[in-house]
Amino acid sequence: MFDYIIVGAGSAGCVLANRLSASPGTRVLLLEAGPRDWHPFIHMPAGIAKLVGRKGVNWDYSTEAEPELNNRRLWWPRGKVLGGSSSINAMCYIRGVPGDYNEWAALGAKGWDWASVLPYFKRSEDNQRGASELHGSGGPLGVADLRYHNPLSDQFLAAAAEAGFPRSDDFNGPRQEGFGFYQVTQRDGARCSSAKAYLAPARERPNLCIETSAQATRVLFENGHAVGVEYRQRGRIKQVRCTAEVLLSGGALNSPQLLMLSGIGPADQLGRHGIAVLRDLPGVGQNLQDHLDICSIDRCRESLTYDRTNDVKIALDYYLFKRGPGTSNIAETGGFVRSSLAEDARPDLQFHFVPAILDDHGRNRLPGFGYTVHACALRPKSRGRLELASANPADKVRIFANYLSDAEGYDLAMMVEAVKVSREVLSQPALSKYRAGSLFPGDEARSDQQIIEFVRRKAETIYHPIGTCKMGDDASAVVDSELRVRGVSGLRVIDASVMPKLIGGNTNAPTMMLAERASDLILGHSIDAQPGAPDSSASRAAA
Repeated sequence: MFDYIIVGAGSAGCVLANRLSASPGTRVLLLEAGPRDWHPFIHMPAGIAKLVGRKGVNWDYSTEAEPELNNRRLWWPRGKVLGGSSSINAMCYIRGVPGDYNEWAALGAKGWDWASVLPYFKRSEDNQRGASELHGSGGPLGVADLRYHNPLSDQFLAAAAEAGFPRSDDFNGPRQEGFGFYQVTQRDGARCSSAKAYLAPARERPNLCIETSAQATRVLFENGHAVGVEYRQRGRIKQVRCTAEVLLSGGALNSPQLLMLSGIGPADQLGRHGIAVLRDLPGVGQNLQDHLDICSIDRCRESLTYDRTNDVKIALDYYLFKRGPGTSNIAETGGFVRSSLAEDARPDLQFHFVPAILDDHGRNRLPGFGYTVHACALRPKSRGRLELASANPADKVRIFANYLSDAEGYDLAMMVEAVKVSREVLSQPALSKYRAGSLFPGDEARSDQQIIEFVRRKAETIYHPIGTCKMGDDASAVVDSELRVRGVSGLRVIDASVMPKLIGGNTNAPTMMLAERASDLILGHSIDAQPGAPDSSASRAAA
């Protein structure tokens, strides 16, 4: 018997496990479907390239055929290991801008405005640069400047400056807009996942139990109150009970699936699979949002890229001295741009520069040397959905991302704009001595129609699904502003699925912030919101 059962030891679940078990009298169980985070490639930042497609730490999802992307099924990697996706991501530490969270509050997520969430970002953070008005020091999550970067990353930033874009030395500072180096979730040159930051310090607590290879199959209810969880572990079905609450932190795919398997979701869909309806919540699995990404790739005249490396030397340098290319997150630099299509003061395009050829998530290894610019539109209007494949928990949920499906054609126009800005930067003199022609989309692709065809043929996810258990106060909301599932008691969802709308950037840091604030909501603690919390010039108008 436990007080709290947490389902999913990812970016949010590890935070909750730490904060809730901090009181010795509170008994906490953490269930994770994947294994422990033992693999050395998880902890060496550059090991991200070796983790691609490694099924032992990856749920290995794919969407259904996407009509606007030539009916392709897009690969969606999600972390299935302690730390979840924070153990396999590119470690970019991005919060979004104040206007993103003020928009959440305007959409019904009371208490999630910028002034209210900033203290939780700061509490989480241990920034190498020290504490400031916008940053924290001494928190569990290591945030650092890269120890090493490729020379091409400097040239990319020089090219961005030549293209007329400003420099940003802190994408989480007063102004997000501009190009610069990403700060990363690392400590001492190693990945600082949520498992490393939050779970490792708490692992030896006698009141915290961690079960791996334990996939939840349903939430147990009595009279509409969540009392426990059923899970499968190494071929056996087990049940465990709690006295306080069940907390779902499986992410934007697994949490809504578990709700539906437990009888909470659209009644017609549950009925088709013979699942007894406990609570008809039509919003479960709806409102799916993701950042669609397009890669522009140039061939490189020189061999200084990461395409062909001496892996033994890199590994030795890393494990012996925590230095060199092994400490790189690969996506070292990037930027935020307010495009000509921007609808408010916030940047609406994000870029990641990779000094290597990165095709199909790096799974398609191409000959030669090159460098890649990822570009994504930050506030897509298209909405997707999830559906159960069956009542069997082992069957993956069906993903209908519905990319580029908005009626106005805004999302497609934004992707064309993203390619044009990428090419503008890549064509600058700072990169001319390295450039040996365009691999994708190709030098011949110049018209908007040719770029559209390229987008439909090559665009992929950049791994930011959210929204499928939306927080709010309207009829489509799944959880309220305290993340409690509507219509039942003793059950909350705490992960990226509750975000009502995508933030302007990578979603890992915001997910940890969500769990930080949720732990206070659960325990009845409070942290002072910051009246007049520092705003950013990029989002002041939108706020």
